[in-house]
Amino acid sequence: MTKPLLELTGISKSFPGVKALQGVEFTLYPGEVLVLVGENGAGKSTLMKILSGIYSRDEGTIKYNGKEVEINGPAAAKELGISIIHQEMHLAPDLTVAQNIYIGREPGKFGMISERQLNKQTQELLDRLGIKLDPQQKVGTLNVAGQQMVEIAKAMSYDAHVLIMDEPTSALTDSEVETLFKLIAELKAKGTAIVYISHRMEELKRLADRVVVLRDGAYIGQLEREQISIPTIIEMMVGRKIEGNARPVPKNLDGAPVVLEVTGLSTKKLLQDVSFTLRKGEILGFAGLMGAGRTETARAIIGADRRSAGEIKIHGKQVNIKQPADAVKAGIGYLSEDRKGLGLLLEKSVADNTVLASLKKFQRGGVMLDTKALQTAQLYVEELRTKTPSVKQQVKLLSGGNQQKVVLAKWLVRDTDILIVDEPTRGIDVGAKEEIYNLLEKLAVSGKSIIVISSELPEVLRLADRIVVMSDGKVAGELDNEAATQEKIMDLATNANAEGAHA
Repeated sequence: MTKPLLELTGISKSFPGVKALQGVEFTLYPGEVLVLVGENGAGKSTLMKILSGIYSRDEGTIKYNGKEVEINGPAAAKELGISIIHQEMHLAPDLTVAQNIYIGREPGKFGMISERQLNKQTQELLDRLGIKLDPQQKVGTLNVAGQQMVEIAKAMSYDAHVLIMDEPTSALTDSEVETLFKLIAELKAKGTAIVYISHRMEELKRLADRVVVLRDGAYIGQLEREQISIPTIIEMMVGRKIEGNARPVPKNLDGAPVVLEVTGLSTKKLLQDVSFTLRKGEILGFAGLMGAGRTETARAIIGADRRSAGEIKIHGKQVNIKQPADAVKAGIGYLSEDRKGLGLLLEKSVADNTVLASLKKFQRGGVMLDTKALQTAQLYVEELRTKTPSVKQQVKLLSGGNQQKVVLAKWLVRDTDILIVDEPTRGIDVGAKEEIYNLLEKLAVSGKSIIVISSELPEVLRLADRIVVMSDGKVAGELDNEAATQEKIMDLATNANAEGAHA
């Protein structure tokens, strides 16, 4: 029988006010993919950070190749043969692809780096991984998917026997996902053991040799490949059955007033004559392939990107939005796809972030009314069921789903009429997803108007009353939810000539 490569027993870890892990255990064998699942806050990332030497454990033992080991830092983990691909990227934008991959390990003699050898070495690695990047290109000029590929190549550049992948496909296109999956198959064949963290059930079904489930920091159980059942896994993750609606309840919005009208929106780089309307109480979905212009449309509306043409009307009146502050004044709230980078002040508290867009409401004579801010934040924590020990907790310590609720609360405090939500559940587990969906639906019923941009077609179909499909910077068509299918959406998304298609 094959001996375990890695054995974890009784792993526990606490942070101030939070028991992150309690008695977690699992074994990992050479040449297998172990998929680790659980709701956000279940302890998956904490466990992986212990394995990769970023955190130290409070209790428990770790055995590597049968010997008990101490992983006292990332360097110790790499020396053992454990590499991690983090969900958040750690790259230097002003350095090249090659320099990022081999930083601190560049080839050369007498203290002089050989750029020629470095680029050659990098090209060989990229070719082996099937990654099409220029070793000499600066990382800051790459899109998110390209940067993710650099992270993967960097992790693979070490002689890793255990590879930890934390949501590695969250920003990848379908073809890049296929490249990654082929690489995983090759690594398995060579005996590399892979711990794979993902919220995407289709990935789990395709990749997993075993599934280990965590809930609230505790080990719940594991399933062998032949036992894998998505309903069973979801129930183990959340401790209850998820009875989600496949589609929104049909609404009669014909008589509802138009709150946002966009006509002929264009930008120099991508957008061409984008036009649509949004009605009071409506959830309008935006679908399309990566690079189709969905996020760019949102950024042009809020003034984050300059538009070269087009008109925006709110409640029938033309508005001149030149910067995001103008959009906020006009009653538009934007929840960015990069909630950590653009939506939150991670070092600040839940309360500070909750009142961030409405500071004047919480000031008197220029002095902050802390008690009022704390009370308001507590009100929204309770209303949105945000899991946090306190409204004074740093927001960086919350799970992804709870961080998203704080961003949502920020705009609700301001009483914003129009919400643009970009990738509302990216990196959020299945249980928290349903909570976010229910919140957005409740907001629409209360009269808010919402634009949802999502790369997940089931999510668009789950939420949207109408769906605008984009392709190559243009509106390829529009579908009512009742007539929409994934196939129809993809047909429009891959066919930019279907201008003005309606169903």
